[in-house]
Amino acid sequence: MGEFKVFTIKKNINEDNKKVADETREYLKSHNTYLINVMSSPGSGKTSTLVATIEALKNEMNIGVIEADVDSDVDAEAVENAGARAVQMHTGGLCHLDATMTRAGIDQLEVEDLDLVFLENIGNLICPVGYDTGAMKNIAVLSVPEGDDKPLKYPKIFGKVDVLIVSKIDVMEHFDFEMERLKERVLKLNKDIKIIPISSKTGEGVEAWLNWIKEQVKGRS
Repeated sequence: MGEFKVFTIKKNINEDNKKVADETREYLKSHNTYLINVMSSPGSGKTSTLVATIEALKNEMNIGVIEADVDSDVDAEAVENAGARAVQMHTGGLCHLDATMTRAGIDQLEVEDLDLVFLENIGNLICPVGYDTGAMKNIAVLSVPEGDDKPLKYPKIFGKVDVLIVSKIDVMEHFDFEMERLKERVLKLNKDIKIIPISSKTGEGVEAWLNWIKEQVKGRS
């Protein structure tokens, strides 16, 4: 196991979430650090996407990851091995992160020298979307095996995020999944969303995702 920090959030501190989120964004901006909140259901390929991203960008920018999980260090170890600084946040059963929890992770990560930080949120398509974490952008990861009907079942998350990564497109032929049908459903909920189909396994589509990140980080100040 790596030497990343592990800490536990036992309860949500009752502070005004928007106030803390806004303060967090200002703090990050003062250090030219860009925070992206990543949400998805369990098994979507969220960590695999982050690992591929870190491996591709680690020579261009300093990257950190705040990994949130109920009680596991596996994901933090994976992203650290890929070349990012990582901290593991144990939520003790909580199904979401809010701004106070995120700020605790930022303080543990020590972001002052980091260009980019990913917040890998709890695997859940319902709870996390209701809380402003202080991130500059929110993305969701949807895997092909989950189906193209997820926007019909969980419209709130697809209506909120700035980017939708459609992962595991290399297995699309084995599932009843139509990309155009998914796009139509998502765009009805969010006309401004950017949809990026990728495969971390084959590399297909990853360049478009990397280019989007570079644009965000370049314009962060």
